Amino acid sequence: MSTDISTLNTSNFNQLAQAMGMEADTKTKKQTSTLARLKIDHSGVMGETEIKGKKKKVEVVDAGSFCLTLPDDTKLYDSNPKIRLFQQKFMYKRYLTSGGPEGKGMFVKTEMANDLKGDLRDNTGGFNCGKPSGWIEDYNSLPQDQKDLIKSIKRVRVLFGHITLTAPVNEKGESATLDKAVDPIPFIYEVDNKEAFKIMGGPIAEMVKQKFLLPQKNLKLGTEERSIASGAKYYVPSVELDSGVVELKNPQDEDTFKDFNAWIEGYNSYIANAYSDSAKKDENNLVNEFVEVTEAA
Repeated sequence: MSTDISTLNTSNFNQLAQAMGMEADTKTKKQTSTLARLKIDHSGVMGETEIKGKKKKVEVVDAGSFCLTLPDDTKLYDSNPKIRLFQQKFMYKRYLTSGGPEGKGMFVKTEMANDLKGDLRDNTGGFNCGKPSGWIEDYNSLPQDQKDLIKSIKRVRVLFGHITLTAPVNEKGESATLDKAVDPIPFIYEVDNKEAFKIMGGPIAEMVKQKFLLPQKNLKLGTEERSIASGAKYYVPSVELDSGVVELKNPQDEDTFKDFNAWIEGYNSYIANAYSDSAKKDENNLVNEFVEVTEAA
């Protein structure tokens, strides 16, 4: 997966917009990470406080806050962070309840690409996490097990950029102070909820219309509450495109762009190697089964 464009210059907008993975939103209405990971916390964080001499359970971090997990596993929370994107990619992922280390669950993940039009290798030796290629003309005619498989596979919008926390707190709900040397923080955000996937594509499509590259705009994030039939609540992101324009600063922004490209290439190499290892293992198993059957005969 080539991401060899490394110079940020608005004069080559179309080429850079493609390299940044912005095109997909205009068509239609164990890897070690050095990046912080952003997600929405749907349940909140509970803590204890003393009221009239008695300890009570209270919510110290509100449900619907954004949770940023730093590379050292420190967790920070913020209701309205601001992000500046440098890259967008797409992939598929599916969760398996077994197959991981010590019989635990694991994620099947594909390579990252600029769109989801082609087949993407995954880390179990297959493609698209098991999703059939191309358009499924008659979904209702499929066997139930295949329908269940397709439903379990998620499209993922993968966003890379810098995040600025406006009022960060830690897991105890206490104000957190960030080291100015690492603020803003490089992050990755895997958007896999169907509604959230669409929401986060909106401002990127608007940037393309206005001929702005990803790093030229800041996005202000929030969340909105949703509920399912059982009454359980969850949250989706809300996003506002800042009216100002961020001036590209080189070589700092070019270096940041290169760093995200290098991370993506490293991730894709990891998936490609896992694909090859799994495919080779499956091939060896097939040969062994053939030999055993032949010997038995």
